Amino acid sequence: MAYRETAQVKARKAAQREALLRTAETLVRDGGFAAMTMQTVADRAGVGVGTLYRYFDNKATLAAAVFAVATQREVDAVDRALAGGGDASARLERALRLFARRALAAPRLAWALIAEPVEPEVDAERLRYRAAYAALYQRVLDQGVAAGELPPQSTALAAALVGAIAEALVGPLAAPLNDAGLADHLAAFCLRAVGVAGAASVAGSGDTESAP
Repeated sequence: MAYRETAQVKARKAAQREALLRTAETLVRDGGFAAMTMQTVADRAGVGVGTLYRYFDNKATLAAAVFAVATQREVDAVDRALAGGGDASARLERALRLFARRALAAPRLAWALIAEPVEPEVDAERLRYRAAYAALYQRVLDQGVAAGELPPQSTALAAALVGAIAEALVGPLAAPLNDAGLADHLAAFCLRAVGVAGAASVAGSGDTESAP
């Protein structure tokens, strides 16, 4: 008779996999994906490297899983910001500043997620999540255009916002700048790009979302 794992065994394995992912992300936060080796993760987690290989086939698989977990957390934060109150421009401004401020609060992790040279498996995840961000921004742009809050435009170009944010942050994240207004300037730039009048003065309202 084929062996079937009990619910208790499944729960134990899921908990250990989650713990290994947390350990791996801690290493990425400190030194990027380059610092995350299978041996280092196993040593930090206090398990044999063979145990780690039972959950992840290789470093690329583990890195892709860490990327997915960390990036989904950021996508969810942007989604919550866009779903809050206010018109389209207010929601977009809030989400843009939130993303930038969270990135600047954890610069090494953000650099790893946005721009660090990585394995193809992680690059594939990057493309998928860039599309997820673009879809969120396009949704609020569609709503704003439909409500007359934003000028008519090709909202399919929302991916350009994702690119602008990533490119603007790569420099500061690679060598962090002491510029408390960077998030606000970036938000104002993106708002002007979608036709928000007076965007330079719109940016600057507070948000309460915690850093990643």
